[in-house]
Amino acid sequence: MEKELKNNLSLINVDEMKVLFLKYGVIVGFLILIVTATILYPGFLSTTNIMNMYSQLAIVGVMSIGMTFVLLTGGLDMSVGGIYASSAVLYAIFANSMPIGVAMITTVVCGVAAGAFNGLLITRFRVTAFIATLGTGSIFTGIALLVSNANPIFVQKEGFKWLGSGGLVGLPVSVILLFTLYIIAGIVLAFTVYGRSIYAVGGNPEASRLSGLKVKLLTSSTYIISGACASIAGLIIASRLGQGQANIGETITLDVIAAVVIGGTSLAGGQGAIWRTVVGGSVLIALSNIFDSMALSPYWQSIFTGVIIIAAVMFDFYTRSKLSKIGKA
Repeated sequence: MEKELKNNLSLINVDEMKVLFLKYGVIVGFLILIVTATILYPGFLSTTNIMNMYSQLAIVGVMSIGMTFVLLTGGLDMSVGGIYASSAVLYAIFANSMPIGVAMITTVVCGVAAGAFNGLLITRFRVTAFIATLGTGSIFTGIALLVSNANPIFVQKEGFKWLGSGGLVGLPVSVILLFTLYIIAGIVLAFTVYGRSIYAVGGNPEASRLSGLKVKLLTSSTYIISGACASIAGLIIASRLGQGQANIGETITLDVIAAVVIGGTSLAGGQGAIWRTVVGGSVLIALSNIFDSMALSPYWQSIFTGVIIIAAVMFDFYTRSKLSKIGKA
């Protein structure tokens, strides 16, 4: 009897260890990456390098927040690159004709409208999320090219570059904005009724509907958040460059999805968290920093990014399968 009890306790411990690894293995991987990076690049953990990395991450990081909300419902937003590019162009146009603050707000409102349009197509007209947002992304990019005539829109107005290149209390403004949005989004998802509803919709839409949740409205709201975040990212890049360009969003969607998926947010919906997106984005920018320090070709960097995304998705399916068998999903 005693021997059987010990065996059962041992089995429980093994199962618990498996669950912990499957759920939080991304943190272990990130720590290993930091140690490796420090060995390969002694200046990796310097304050200057860290600030530079997160300043570079700010654009993809802000967009990944919105993408996290979308993926948690089991959706996908392929239009973020188009919203990002069109927002950069619109912000430059607006800034040349109105106060900077008003131009910012007007641009973000346009991003919200774009996200609402995505939500409408997906929830009301039942267009598959991938197809709907792929199509609207092309539309938004086309609008940016049309209104700018495929030329950069320069802005000389004072204060325009503050958001993308300015500093506050010794930190880049874009980094402060990024982590402020991380914190707000994390609190919303973890501690509010809305956040719990998002998880419920992603976990089981039909059960959520039967329990009284407004599934269509909740789903649409995530695309609005994603549109707003992509628009804010457009403000940052236009401010940083001092101009709005329509051709800047061609490959950024892949990086945004990578940041979320690498962190462990499931493509199937219902599982994930903002802290995971923070870790995923940090992994992505750390790898980029290491590759740059090694003078690795951008082509190889693109290959490695693709491989990492595939590996992350495979690990996600493996994790869900194992947790389901253990009973901890």
